[in-house]
Amino acid sequence: MASRNANMQSGWAATRQSMATSGSAVKARQLTQLHSQLAQLSANLADTENLLRMTSVQAECMRGLGSWHGGL
Repeated sequence: MASRNANMQSGWAATRQSMATSGSAVKARQLTQLHSQLAQLSANLADTENLLRMTSVQAECMRGLGSWHGGL
């Protein structure tokens, strides 16, 4: 009976170790995925900034065209 309990305890210890290792792997995978998503978000924000800058330039051009049209 004592050897059976010892085997069960070592089995539980191995299971806990396996779960801890598995948890670490899951956490590492999630952090990698988060890093990837943050990089994509950063790239999208840079694109948005460039598009807004171009929109501002185009709005100024449209204003000039409107003035020309109104003058004609």
